[in-house]
Amino acid sequence: MRKEYDFSRGRRGPVVKAPTGKTRITIRLDDDVLAWFKSQVHKAGGGNYQTLINRALREHMRSGDRPLEETLRRVLREELPSYRTKRGR
Repeated sequence: MRKEYDFSRGRRGPVVKAPTGKTRITIRLDDDVLAWFKSQVHKAGGGNYQTLINRALREHMRSGDRPLEETLRRVLREELPSYRTKRGR
């Protein structure tokens, strides 16, 4: 590695801009909740756990008064098979 780097043309901020309609935030989730979402994506053969969390939250918003657990179960039943097909499983 070089001892000196020239950052005079560098810019602050994220390297990759968030797509329109998306906002980068910092959120604290319990370790077991995050591990669960990651494991669901892993079991499905890949994908993005953040997308799965987003879909679960969106479905809960649309569901009105239905319990969150019911919404999560439905989203997983509907979404996980699509991850398997994308990976050729």
